[in-house]
Amino acid sequence: MIKKVGPTIVPPKHRASCHCGAVVLELDLPNGIVDPRRCDCSICRRKGAVMASIALVDIKVIQGADSIKLYQFNTHMAKHYFCGQCGIYTHHQRRSNPEQYGFNVGCLEGINPYDLENIPLNDGVNHPNDRASTSI
Repeated sequence: MIKKVGPTIVPPKHRASCHCGAVVLELDLPNGIVDPRRCDCSICRRKGAVMASIALVDIKVIQGADSIKLYQFNTHMAKHYFCGQCGIYTHHQRRSNPEQYGFNVGCLEGINPYDLENIPLNDGVNHPNDRASTSI
């Protein structure tokens, strides 16, 4: 649980937005940023985001629901959401725990993810939910 990133205190309710501002989310973060991590699966390597965990009920789209696009691949278990205008990844419903979203820490207003230290790396290449016959 991270309650302060650089000079910014993480409030219990925090806004997150894409680059162009079309998509705005409200996140309930009473414990701050929980379980920040990077992943080395094929999509995460390309997006390069630091993600953190949040329960499905703790994230609300407050603007731009019509701008959010969905991308799924491989097992189609995870649901990756991004802004259809600027292309920024905002959040995804996790395949390892479908009751949670992973959200892009870089989308939190006032938070610089580069101020976070010692971000662990998840082994997404060898994820247990992947099909054995599929390689990406």
